[in-house]
Amino acid sequence: MTPTGSTIPRRMLARQLRELRESAGVSAESARQAIGVGKQTLWRMETGQHVRLNPLFIERLCAVYGAPEDVTRMLLGLVAETRRTGWWQTYGNSIPEHFSLFVGLEESAKRTVSYQTVLLPGLLQTDAYRRAMIAVDSPAMPTAELDQRLELFTRRKARLTDSDNPLTFDAIVDEGSLRRAVGGPAVMAEQLDHLARVGELPNVSVRVVPFAAQAYVGLAVGPFVLLEFARHPTAPLTEPPVVYRPGRTGSEYLQKTEEVRQYQEAYAVLERCALDESGSRALIHGIAKDHAT
Repeated sequence: MTPTGSTIPRRMLARQLRELRESAGVSAESARQAIGVGKQTLWRMETGQHVRLNPLFIERLCAVYGAPEDVTRMLLGLVAETRRTGWWQTYGNSIPEHFSLFVGLEESAKRTVSYQTVLLPGLLQTDAYRRAMIAVDSPAMPTAELDQRLELFTRRKARLTDSDNPLTFDAIVDEGSLRRAVGGPAVMAEQLDHLARVGELPNVSVRVVPFAAQAYVGLAVGPFVLLEFARHPTAPLTEPPVVYRPGRTGSEYLQKTEEVRQYQEAYAVLERCALDESGSRALIHGIAKDHAT
């Protein structure tokens, strides 16, 4: 299994604990009393939040839920995995907690689907484009923190060209995101040339919804990222897809089956609205020339 830090093991463990409790008909109140913790602690355990996971607590809960011995061993193994540190966690406070979760999921994902309306997808941005956006959002950011952000950004992008563990990345962007000169015309021309080049990687697809599409479903849905994960050898531990919706004061993570299905269906519609890869690349090159002149 590819090293993932604690993000995915925590989520796997949380889902299993919650499902075991609900299947056994045990209330959250009874469960938290059985291990002597507060309501908030049990909630964090069952939602994959960062909390100290005591193996004795897990054993006790498994006994209360009547879990088979092999399931108990499996969950204790997950507890051990949660103690690994992901490389992104070494950046500490330089990234918000909610985005640290996203980076952990992104690092573990097998495939990422991104739809953006105003800005280009993060993994497809150049350093200059990203620097320009950071300057707008945090103009007084100290140089050391800015350098850390860009270093983190570079490490995230490395998945696109990682021969051992490449990320499949499918992006659909609105034409408007190509025409807005983030960082100025020269920066944007370079950014679009980069976008066209990275779109030629075998694991990357970049498609554009042109202005000619007029009103289309994406304008109502808004930007989102859908993360899909590899099948786990133990089927119940396979991490289900997650939809990430960024927000100014915090981000939203959707994981209920029906919620995810709606975004999968929306993306299927977006694919029908977008130009194919060749047509998209031609449009990107044309707009890059407009910025360069």
